[in-house]
Amino acid sequence: MTVYVGTAGFSYKDWAGPFYPEGIQPRQMLEEYAEHFPVVEINSTYYAIPAPDRLASMARRTPTEFQFTVKANRAMTHEIGTDPDVFKRFGAALRPLSDHGKLGCVLAQFPWGFKNNPENRLYLEVLARGLEGMDTVVEFRNSEWETKDTFMLLKELDLGFCCVDEPRLKGLVSGRVEVTGPVGYMRFHGRNASVWWDQKRESWERYNYLYSEGELGEWVAKVQDISEKSDRTYVIFNNHYKGQAPTNARMFEDMLKSVLGDSIYISRTGGSGKLFE
Repeated sequence: MTVYVGTAGFSYKDWAGPFYPEGIQPRQMLEEYAEHFPVVEINSTYYAIPAPDRLASMARRTPTEFQFTVKANRAMTHEIGTDPDVFKRFGAALRPLSDHGKLGCVLAQFPWGFKNNPENRLYLEVLARGLEGMDTVVEFRNSEWETKDTFMLLKELDLGFCCVDEPRLKGLVSGRVEVTGPVGYMRFHGRNASVWWDQKRESWERYNYLYSEGELGEWVAKVQDISEKSDRTYVIFNNHYKGQAPTNARMFEDMLKSVLGDSIYISRTGGSGKLFE
């Protein structure tokens, strides 16, 4: 079992200073990021499927053991049925990451409006077939999915369950821990409850949150449990505003070291990375 800790995205201008050196150019960010963390979650693929050459370049510019997790395109999760060829094009785009051994998994994050009903349960089968050959984890936003039947279905389809930390609001999923596939996955969204449902706010405001050590400490034993039941585990911080995600990712890495030892992968050598010893 191996645990990789990283962030959702890396190319944020407001990380210059809090995380990146001042004056860093966007083209330098990936290499700089990979000196500090062993995995990054690519979110831009939700908006548009990139050319394979782009992901091939990202694979070449990162250390040998570096991992990419990739968010499913919105035609797979939010605009279902609008693009009949989406799975084929998405798979072709990700092939360079697979060829380099750097595709950690696909993250299929569904909106709150994707509710637990017969039609949507059948769609999970479509998703599993469309992404066959790629490890895939599913993130639900609606608490209706937190049932024993859901977890049984995910296991049958070999789909992982994405555990989340987010505001403790009615209708949102809880901090429940389940492992239903070979890959464990954990996302920290922050607990900014006051603006979570406010449609007048900018999207980044939802994730404007810095976790305390106490709040992160609630998850140490949970992540340990996930890692013991999965082949590998990805822990991703999505509270990206002004470098809060890498700050909390570093904090959580340090907290995990004492319980996971050499199971946590640390990449701070500027080269190939190393297992914590």
